[in-house]
Parts: sequence; structure tokens; C-alpha cells
Amino acid sequence: MATPAHRAAAVATVVAAFAADPAFRFFCPDDETYPSDAAAIAGGLFDSRVGHGTVWVADGGAAVAMWDGPDAPPSSHQPIGRFAVYEHAVAAVMPTYPRWYLGVLACHPQRRGQRLGRAVMAPGLRRAAGAGLPALLETSNPGNVEVYRSVGFDILEHLTVDADLPVWIMRRP
Repeated sequence: MATPAHRAAAVATVVAAFAADPAFRFFCPDDETYPSDAAAIAGGLFDSRVGHGTVWVADGGAAVAMWDGPDAPPSSHQPIGRFAVYEHAVAAVMPTYPRWYLGVLACHPQRRGQRLGRAVMAPGLRRAAGAGLPALLETSNPGNVEVYRSVGFDILEHLTVDADLPVWIMRRP
């Protein structure tokens, strides 16, 4: 389980892992400001979850999973700009029934292929299954759809944000 001490490593992992991610590039399209803009987003997402015991890291932060449990309080993280556009569009179709929600799953590019992403995702999946609740997530990366299917997720909804960003809402019963 992550602690505030893992913040810097987790944020660095998210920034590196999502440098070519369609959603993060939608939020942060400028190459020059991407590192700082993406770090601000990742830091806000980490800060809003770490105190709830729903963030897990592997190898000191080389992989990170940030979950919201079914009783998660409203996030204190306030998206702005294109991130707010994305969040609003996804919230409009995201089921509101009790569930575990995987908000961020990232593995540092230098550590891919070592199954660290699956390792940090597993505690949230176990908690969801133990509570008899589904797990949900969204991805804008078409390559991730098959990765998530391989661990039991199915497509629940498909939408397009701002005319050109595809988003898949996925559910694992």
C-alpha cells in the first residue's frame, strides 16, 4: 500500500508511462509543458486517494494503481481545462452503483513486461471481489482494451470525448 512518501516516485511513473497516452495527451497536448502539467494531474490524483488506503505501488513506485472504493468521499482534486472536459464526459456515462473504480494504472516504461501493473492492480480487484462488487475503469488507449480483457474486464460503454478521443468504460463483474 502506498504512503505519502511514495508520491514523487508514483507521479514520475505516471508522467513517464502516459507520455503517449491519448487521454493524458488530450489533457496536456503541449510537449514543452507536458511534464509539469501531467505531474500536477498525477499528483492531484495521488493526493486525493492515498489517505484512503486505495493506492498501491510496486518496487518503490515503478508501478502504481490508484483506486476509489465504494465509500470514497468526493475527490478534492479539481480538474481544469481539457481534463475537466474529459472528466465531465466520462462521469455522464459512468455507472454510479457501488463499485471499485481503477482511476489510474501506470507502470514505468523501463519496467514494462515484468507484470508490475498486474501486481498493483490485484489488491483492488481482490477487495472488489471480496465485497461482491464490480470493478470499473476507463481507458482511451485502444491497446489497453485487450490488456484489461485479459484480466476479466469487458467493455460496458464506448464514447468519444471532444469529437476525437475514444474512451472505453470497462467492467469486471
